Amino acid sequence: MIANDPYAELERRFGRMSAVNRAGAILNWDRSTMMPDGASDDRADQLATLGVISHEMMVAPDMPDLLSRAEEGKATLDAWRAANLREMRHSWTHANALPSDLVEARTLASSACEMAWREAKKNNDFKSLLPTLGEVLKIVREVAAAKSRALGLSHYDALLDEYEPGGRSARVDALFADLGAALPGLLGRVMERQRGGPPPLPLDGPFPVEAQRRLGEEMLRVIGFDFNHGRLDVSAHPFTGGTADDVRITTRYDEEDFARALMGVLHECGHGLYEAGLPRDWRRQPVGNARGMVLHESQSLLMEMQACRGRDFIDFAAPRMRAAFGKSGPAWSADNIHRVYTRVTPGFIRVDADEVTYPLHIVLRYRLERAMLAGDLALADLPGAWNDGMKELLGIVPPTDTLGCLQDIHWPDGAIGYFPTYTMGALAAAQLFAAAKKAVPGLLASIGKGDFAPLLGWLRANVHGKGSLATTDEILAQATGAPLGTAAFKAHLESRYLSA
Repeated sequence: MIANDPYAELERRFGRMSAVNRAGAILNWDRSTMMPDGASDDRADQLATLGVISHEMMVAPDMPDLLSRAEEGKATLDAWRAANLREMRHSWTHANALPSDLVEARTLASSACEMAWREAKKNNDFKSLLPTLGEVLKIVREVAAAKSRALGLSHYDALLDEYEPGGRSARVDALFADLGAALPGLLGRVMERQRGGPPPLPLDGPFPVEAQRRLGEEMLRVIGFDFNHGRLDVSAHPFTGGTADDVRITTRYDEEDFARALMGVLHECGHGLYEAGLPRDWRRQPVGNARGMVLHESQSLLMEMQACRGRDFIDFAAPRMRAAFGKSGPAWSADNIHRVYTRVTPGFIRVDADEVTYPLHIVLRYRLERAMLAGDLALADLPGAWNDGMKELLGIVPPTDTLGCLQDIHWPDGAIGYFPTYTMGALAAAQLFAAAKKAVPGLLASIGKGDFAPLLGWLRANVHGKGSLATTDEILAQATGAPLGTAAFKAHLESRYLSA
């Protein structure tokens, strides 16, 4: 088979690597949800071993020859197989840049740091995180240097390319500069408009966790989440894991504020629907994977922000919220709930931020992680730099590190280069939702009836089912008529917060 059909042999090998990686995904989900703390060292060893097995399969000595010979026959491949071969080469280039011992060290260090982060966050003790976080940063720098040499990119761009293939900091800088010029003035106008109207009435708790869970599951079913192929659980930081056929989403509950968990569920549902909608015939191959984190985040933010904070969905959801918690009165009217869900207020926590201020949270993290990677910011100085940045960008200073630099899991997990994709995903979400509204007659009315099938069908056809057949910009251009930009996002903010 190898001699006669190198491409077929590559498909066979990548299918086996996919199985190893999918097993690791379930183990990783379990680590963050159900695993007893005492099993952390054993689980880290399991994940590191699986990572090394997958890596060694990828960088087998004959892999370069297989790829080259398959590429020589690329003209005979159809579009999907040609794209799959391109993605194989991209995956191999990233993997081949790293020796197996560095792959293992990265997994072990991030596993140890995540466990330390949980305690540090709970105890507001940043200093206790420094040893393990320092080790993670050291290894990430080694990874960045190795991939920089292999890809011909800057250290930061080599990491960004892991999460968004083709993503470059120059593009991020341009998009963020555009937003940076527009958002402060828009935020001021929104705040002034809010001051001129009645503030939302508080939604009175407490809200029992079990009632919140039932409401979250009801809304997941409404949107289209398949519980025959997925679960909803609890974790310290909401995330989506598992596999396309076994989607694992999580949230966290606060008995004083049910909106935090519910919006987290809706956000992660968007991720889960993307995974579940990836092209079934290519599930075990690179071309069947999600294109990158920009489109992944676009799907979560499209559901949470674009669709489910809109008035149409709130009209549908309000009576179900009242029923879930046994509530009534003016505070529980759809009008007031909508004001609660669209209130713009600078806050400390990124995942709870409104659409207008959220990009500023990402700008802060983008600045800091680039400085940490370059060695321009010492880890010990991170809390102070964080607080200074919050003061500059949002006008507030976190009273604790738990509400500041300890809030996110990304850096303890070694995920430097990930954060920009959140705001780029918000831009893509606005473009896609605007295009869907034009393409699907009565889309908002359907959402107002709790019928997400028209929206999900459009997303399946224009985003999910594409997998990695094309680049992010190509997928966006085909679906919306333009590559990634800021215009649709700015128009959306103007419409929702200043025109309604």
